[in-house]
Amino acid sequence: MSWKNIKLILGREVRDQLRDRRTLFMIAILPLLLYPALGIGMVQMTVLFSEQPRTVVVLGAEHLPKSPQLLGDDRIIAEWFDIPSDAEKLIVVTDRDAPADAQSAAIEPTKDSAPPDEATRRAKLIAHSEKIRLLLADLDKLKNEEDQAREQGNDEQVATSIHLQALLRKDIGKQFDAGQMQVLIVVPSGFGENIERTNQQIAERHPEGDVVDYARPVIVRNSADEKSLIAYRRVKEALENWEEEILKRRLVDLDLPASLPTPVNPAPLDLAEQDQIAANLWSKLFPALLVIMALTGAFYPAIDVAAGEKERGTMETLLICPAMRSEIVVGKFLTVMLFSVSTAVLNIASMGFTGRYMVSLVGSGALSGIGDVSFPSPMALLWVFVLLIPLAALFSALCLALATFARSNKEGQYYFTPLLLVTMGMTVFCLSPAVEIQPFFSILPVAGPSLLLKELLASPGSTEPLVYALPVLITSVGYGFLALWWAIELFSREDVLFREAERFELALWIRHVLRDKEPTPSFIEAGFCFLVVIFLQFGAIRFMQSHLAQPAGDPGQGMMRVQMVQQLVTIACPALFMGILLTASVKKTFRLRLPGLGVLAAAAALPWVLHPLSLELANRLRWFFPPLPAGIEKVAAAMSSAEHPLWLPLLAFAVVPAVCEEVAFRGFILSGFSRSRRVWLAIMLSSLTFGITHMIPQQVFNATLVGLVLGLIAVRGNSLYPCIVFHFSYNAIEVLRSRFSANYADRLSEKPNNWFFSFESGSLHYEWLTLLICAGVTTTLLLWLVRRPNDGAPSASMDADASNLGDRAGSKATGQPPVRI
Repeated sequence: MSWKNIKLILGREVRDQLRDRRTLFMIAILPLLLYPALGIGMVQMTVLFSEQPRTVVVLGAEHLPKSPQLLGDDRIIAEWFDIPSDAEKLIVVTDRDAPADAQSAAIEPTKDSAPPDEATRRAKLIAHSEKIRLLLADLDKLKNEEDQAREQGNDEQVATSIHLQALLRKDIGKQFDAGQMQVLIVVPSGFGENIERTNQQIAERHPEGDVVDYARPVIVRNSADEKSLIAYRRVKEALENWEEEILKRRLVDLDLPASLPTPVNPAPLDLAEQDQIAANLWSKLFPALLVIMALTGAFYPAIDVAAGEKERGTMETLLICPAMRSEIVVGKFLTVMLFSVSTAVLNIASMGFTGRYMVSLVGSGALSGIGDVSFPSPMALLWVFVLLIPLAALFSALCLALATFARSNKEGQYYFTPLLLVTMGMTVFCLSPAVEIQPFFSILPVAGPSLLLKELLASPGSTEPLVYALPVLITSVGYGFLALWWAIELFSREDVLFREAERFELALWIRHVLRDKEPTPSFIEAGFCFLVVIFLQFGAIRFMQSHLAQPAGDPGQGMMRVQMVQQLVTIACPALFMGILLTASVKKTFRLRLPGLGVLAAAAALPWVLHPLSLELANRLRWFFPPLPAGIEKVAAAMSSAEHPLWLPLLAFAVVPAVCEEVAFRGFILSGFSRSRRVWLAIMLSSLTFGITHMIPQQVFNATLVGLVLGLIAVRGNSLYPCIVFHFSYNAIEVLRSRFSANYADRLSEKPNNWFFSFESGSLHYEWLTLLICAGVTTTLLLWLVRRPNDGAPSASMDADASNLGDRAGSKATGQPPVRI
């Protein structure tokens, strides 16, 4: 690869992008103008915005206590609000000054000091409120009848009462909406006198009867209406403060301390300092902005340098230049990455300065003071730039690959939308306060850099998050190289660069699939089968939870039945149906042929030497993964319980998964991925899809590694049967180990450990000598499988790849977690 050619390509693409006014506007001008404009607009809106007053109707205002007074002139008294200015945001309409005939006043306005329109509006409010009061009285009667019917056991009368109550609530809602009020308070007759009498009885210390048994006010609101909800919250706040004052006066009359109702009343002490508040603010803003801007900054340049070349007709001219395809891709990649980094840096800088200026305005008294916010430390800003580089590299390579595959700018934008949605979902996940960086999250794309940056910004000066810096950087760079390799692969294919626009018609496609079947599925059909399996498993989660939560019967047997149904419905059926409908040869698709004795023997022997390595590797990596969900403990208990016959857990956890999962992943999906003519790539993709379907991180890791061995066995033996044998044996060993550990825990814990086995924490473990023997046998068998020719139809690409990747594949498969696959 010539860096001179790459530099020439980079210079050419950068000059083309700088000449494009749209790119300059999106990357440079928009960030520098957007955030200041938004800041100025937000300040102006905050200063000038005044919320419209909401209407509160009070019926029976004359029955309110005289002291302390709740209502003033068209307002609730300001002292009952935590923020006194909130009193101006509620207009109170009462029936004290209403005309004698509210209905006629609603039609013929009275001569009042208020304008006729206002008088009419108030009269209509009172008229609708009076209707609501009558309906509320009927509703109370129906509730009493319902209670009496429940006591008598009259279910028919209860159902009738509930139905009539629902109809009454609808009528109340219609009147409430027609009155255009936000809150209605209905004060019962004699409410103030009842409170005064109760106060007097308590003060005299000889209450007659139940002093608290009297009618209470009713507050009507519509929680589905945002205006009504806001007004109700303010009214509730005022009423609670008013009620608290009534209680304090009662205590004063009794010569009791006002703090009597609050014996705890803890005093809060906030230890947050100003720099910590600033760090918390930046830790929420910068990671999200860094990810989103790095991605969006790569959008338009990637489309222009790839799909734009096709539309302009300059792709052919570029390809005949002396530069290699990989050099062209690297030059374009560096161009896209340059603009991605520039976009992120400019957006972060513009938002940072604008945000700090707005906060300084707030702190200086323009609004309500919340203090000053300082910028992150130089070291934190350095980490922002360091983590931006691998993020920009990953997004630039992905966008370049998608733009290369697209036939036009418009199609490229369609491809970028799912990428943007997935990235935004991961960003929101990282912003959650409950999510913190841990070993497993540190190796995830996007999530690792985001969580590390959030920790570094939230804890300035702390060195604990730096423990994850190396794995985050290494994995992020690795993901970037993989994405760049994918872009180079796509750019090297003529059918991708020069494919013509095509129109998709569903009816023609279905006829084509059913008429022109091929012996094995295509790459796209294999990927679609995997998506169907994932969606079905996602939809089956609720079904499984509902059945597992049923207390009736034996929960262990119910769990195993649900496990078998889930395997058959969500994994085996989609692959079988698609294999029968979309392929011409079910036998070739699912590799239904007798294997050679050598491959079959290797498949039968490998589980016995792989399982000890899997178990110990999982124990060593327990710190790396999140804690196992509670459901896994139930699975382990069902596997090890002696209450069930041994054949039942073997059937549920060994036989059914071995058949169903192998039919899907080493049958249909591996056959479809093999159409790419890169069999090692097909094995890796099938093992990755096999791991993802297990969903739990520990099982995803274990199943992915074991899937590599299963894929190698399927290709070398050109048969599904050795894979089923391996899969059954592997899972059966785990079932037997769990049953053995549970039944003989007390007996074996008394025996001393030896060189081969040990018994710790109620579980069987393998010692170093056993692991050394298993590692040697595993390596020998895997090397033999890699180097031997395929059974049946040979695969030239597989043999060519074996010489380069044999050692690496053999070493990868030597450590497997113990969870069933």
